Amino acid sequence: MVERFLKQTKFTSVEDYNKNLEFIIPENFNFAYDVMDAWAEEAPEKLAILWTNDQGEEIRTTYGELKEQTDQAASYLLTLGIGKNDPVMLILKRRYEWWVVMLALCKIGAIVIPATHMLTKHDIVYRNTRASVKAIICVDDAYVVSQIQAAMAESPTVKQYITITDHGKPIPEGFHDWQTEWKQAPKFQRPAFVNTNDDTMLMYFTSGTSGEPKMVAHDYLYAMGHLSTGVFWHNLHEGSLHLTVADTGWGKAVWGKFYGQWFAGATVFVFDHEKFNADTLLRQIEKYKVTSFCAPPTIYRFMIREDLSKYDLSSLEYCCTAGEALNPAVFDKFYEKTGIKMMEGFGQTETTMTLGTFPWMEPKPGSMGIPNAQYDIDLIRPDGSSCEDGEKGEIVVRVGDKKPIGLFKEYYRDPELTREAWHDGLYHTGDMAWRDEDGYYWFEGRIDDVIKSSGYRIGPFEVESALMTHPAVVECAITGVPDDIRGMVVKATVVLGKEWKDKAGDDLIKELQQHVKKETAPYKYPRIIEFVDELPKTISGKIRRVEIRKKDAEK
Repeated sequence: MVERFLKQTKFTSVEDYNKNLEFIIPENFNFAYDVMDAWAEEAPEKLAILWTNDQGEEIRTTYGELKEQTDQAASYLLTLGIGKNDPVMLILKRRYEWWVVMLALCKIGAIVIPATHMLTKHDIVYRNTRASVKAIICVDDAYVVSQIQAAMAESPTVKQYITITDHGKPIPEGFHDWQTEWKQAPKFQRPAFVNTNDDTMLMYFTSGTSGEPKMVAHDYLYAMGHLSTGVFWHNLHEGSLHLTVADTGWGKAVWGKFYGQWFAGATVFVFDHEKFNADTLLRQIEKYKVTSFCAPPTIYRFMIREDLSKYDLSSLEYCCTAGEALNPAVFDKFYEKTGIKMMEGFGQTETTMTLGTFPWMEPKPGSMGIPNAQYDIDLIRPDGSSCEDGEKGEIVVRVGDKKPIGLFKEYYRDPELTREAWHDGLYHTGDMAWRDEDGYYWFEGRIDDVIKSSGYRIGPFEVESALMTHPAVVECAITGVPDDIRGMVVKATVVLGKEWKDKAGDDLIKELQQHVKKETAPYKYPRIIEFVDELPKTISGKIRRVEIRKKDAEK
């Protein structure tokens, strides 16, 4: 499959990849037809999805069966009046139907808007209004349904509400019954014209440090941009069984549970669960013999707290991480316990993987890796000039006459916000890093997260990494607190291991402060340390430092 879309499919070095990565771009590329239906024709009996949940249920679906199901779903959606360019919001958690509906919407040229199940009425009304959502397809969850129903009166653009229930359950008032109705749809007829490469295929609402969420619009070539994510960064092949830990309402789901994995012809493994538990997850890897695994650092932090000798993880071939920067201490401990070196990657909702550690590279613990050859990446100073090696700067994508495959189209219906981030030939990520002499990039934090104390610029990640090497610390977040003398001082919000919780107090605070002074430059040590049971996080697992700062300001 990969050879249809790349002029060279195997690479042996950084130089080889940088020089010879070249995409073959069809005129009107559509992932559902050109990749998934092509697999169904070539290898109809090959397993596409292995889905299971915390109730012990299983669904095993081949590429051939998935084509039949997505055709049926596409036909059903057409009978409801949903078609080309219609925005459809999905709130489906990790239900199996999410994969079917995603492909069905692609087949009819609709715009899919994945969303988290944690949205409130206000969130739903905002999304419906800003994106002119025409239909909502949701899981039959009491909270989700109640918030959607509460938003109905203020959502005039929404014409259809569809819920996916278990058989026998009553259908909420005002909703269509997916389980009954979709199987009754007529035979699917592919529309005469579905899309151009420039049409909008996918949109995500992504939160910033202030204001309402932005609408990130992606074209149809965004899917192709993830070929390198799955085939090269995840190092997948046709025999892979790949598990990425991500909620389907977050962009990481299409990074790790959809596009790139199926370009490689791998099987996507899904574990649908209500609450994360490291032991349960490890048992799933053991039971189903998962070969490839990707998760944010938070998940690995809890995994290495388990006694990994209790699990048979011999099936694992390759492990990756993304979502936030990886603390070297976590890398080292996981390697010590499993013999597997985690391969870090970096990107945003607005991009595919822009920096990564590839199979032909030796990972440096804590480094994001090198630029993905499909992007022209640079580090710049505030005046726009390029940084030297070892100098901190903002990560930017240099955009020439042709937009790179995988970079977003725009912030939908917000040209001003688009111009703020993308101007003068540069897309500004808002993320800070530095580059070493080997070309590896090292994350420093968001521009807004940088702490300025007594004239020093302190990146939160470097202090977090120092703290994480202390055995008491499970997780931590570094923020700045206003100070009359220094301008700001460093604060650490710390989650302790179970065996350390009863030691929380002044003595442990002093011990942690001295530990940081030994691990990094002494001026970076946290002058304030607060112990908490958990850190505030987004649905994707990223630490919300902005929430910690807000609470501190309120105090």
